[in-house]
Amino acid sequence: GKHRIVIPCLGHFKEEYEKLSKLYMNNQIRTTKYTLLNFLPRNLFEQFHRVANLYFLFLVVLNWVPLVEAFQKEITMLPLVAVLTIIAVKDGLEDYSKYKMDKQINNLLTKVYNR
Repeated sequence: GKHRIVIPCLGHFKEEYEKLSKLYMNNQIRTTKYTLLNFLPRNLFEQFHRVANLYFLFLVVLNWVPLVEAFQKEITMLPLVAVLTIIAVKDGLEDYSKYKMDKQINNLLTKVYNR
């Protein structure tokens, strides 16, 4: 039935190993949710799925309408910006600790069973 191909990463087999290893996924662990490029948009997307944040955003947008304006525009933005910033910092720190743990686990030495 199934065949297994084993190519050592030594000497004259190194080029063949590099060609074949690009075809397969690696077995590294990745539990992080964000990368540096997608942190801000993905975090904001997740935060605006909360009803309370949408409510404060609605108040900020409503305050920009001159007929309904109750406070200064900047004052109504402060609670929303503060909450978004605090949660983003918390999520970033949690994700960074996950990244460090993943890096530590991926660099552990392993034992291979061989009959």
